[in-house]
Amino acid sequence: MRDDRRYIREALLEKFEFQSYGHALEILSEAFPEEWGDVQDCLERLSISVEDLQAAGGNETAIPKKFDDVLGPLGWREIRITGDLLVKLYPRKANQRGRFAEQPSDQKIIEGYIDGHNIDFVKGRVAFDLEWNSKDQTFDRDLLAMRTYFDCGLIEVGIIVTRSRELNDVFREVTDRNGKPIMPKYGASTTWMGKLEYRLRSRRNGGCPLLAVGIRKSCVEGY
Repeated sequence: MRDDRRYIREALLEKFEFQSYGHALEILSEAFPEEWGDVQDCLERLSISVEDLQAAGGNETAIPKKFDDVLGPLGWREIRITGDLLVKLYPRKANQRGRFAEQPSDQKIIEGYIDGHNIDFVKGRVAFDLEWNSKDQTFDRDLLAMRTYFDCGLIEVGIIVTRSRELNDVFREVTDRNGKPIMPKYGASTTWMGKLEYRLRSRRNGGCPLLAVGIRKSCVEGY
């Protein structure tokens, strides 16, 4: 990371890793300080128990609810967008190359041109998604949604929070209530920073500036 630490509260630097793409941190800090403050408040309050890690399920466990409980009252809402594309055809004026009629001769509507793109939390022009333990292909859906919202002029920057690599150290030590290791539940093909990084390096977020945040093991009680 470049000199981006100045945009992040010091208390968060030991609990999370941050990767900023397209100057996302600068945009959040300078253009959207209220929204960035909300997110940092939420991150500061994040504490994960061993019981949280042992719970069955993916993104429907208690951990996503911890984000809901903080961001919801602050006005962050899950948003889904749909849209039709209106295409207008303007004929060229007779014998006037490069000049076209002022009214279209025909138009077509492509229904459902944008459909089914939802983001966990949106406030103002900032989008926020959490991926705790889903299949890693979920990142493709998230990044497509972020770039679509951005291309439609609905947001200016996105944030995705997921697990850092070092949480694997915790998963190797913790067993479930039946004494079985929990590590297989958090496999390499689930959502974690390693699966997000290469997608961002290949610019699957399009032109949307994006901040990737990795939850580190110091967020887990006792580590």
